[in-house]
Amino acid sequence: MQAELIDSQERHAMCSCQQHSTAASAAPQTSSDAVSLRVEDMTCGHCAGRIEHAIKGAFPDATVTADPASKLVTVQGGGDFASIGALITAAGYTPGPAPAR
Repeated sequence: MQAELIDSQERHAMCSCQQHSTAASAAPQTSSDAVSLRVEDMTCGHCAGRIEHAIKGAFPDATVTADPASKLVTVQGGGDFASIGALITAAGYTPGPAPAR
């Protein structure tokens, strides 16, 4: 657990808010063409912007909503759960399944 915490802190050193947590959440949410993920360590607008930028870089025509208040990232028109999750991970965050509605 200590190694995971240190790893998470190192990944988020670029964000000045220093309010990151390391937990992920449960059960995927599905919509017709939308992919939603929960990103517990997305804590501020800066985090949301980095995530949106990473996804739009790979899927420029996608509609991306990253909301730090709800910890949800929703993508319409681009990628599947695994590819969006990989982009969020590459941006330095920890994606997990969104809660079911």
